[in-house]
Amino acid sequence: MIVVDTSVWIEFLRGNSSIYPKLKSLLEKNEILAFEPVFGELLQGVKNNRERDIVSNYWFNLPKFTTDGSFFSAGLQSGKNQWFNKGVGLIDCSILLYARERGCQLWTFDKKLSSILHYDERYS
Repeated sequence: MIVVDTSVWIEFLRGNSSIYPKLKSLLEKNEILAFEPVFGELLQGVKNNRERDIVSNYWFNLPKFTTDGSFFSAGLQSGKNQWFNKGVGLIDCSILLYARERGCQLWTFDKKLSSILHYDERYS
């Protein structure tokens, strides 16, 4: 399974021709795992009801796991590894741990988040 970061979803929803076919194929194969904070960030940036409906539809139809305790764990790991000092915020830390704990790869365009990923954790 693959966890898709907000940065990639944004390009997909914009119809970016280098992203759209690849993510569409992964979605059709049920290889994407949704993470609530990513969809929260997406909903934060929608411009109208149509965009809100599109994002919400993906959220309600994708497989997902509960996120109970994920922000606590993210804060703990971020502090231990000094990720905040590397410019990686709490939501990005939680995305990384969410993917890591489930053995998923993470697809992101965020350079700071990418800088703390292990090679085999990256999806490209």
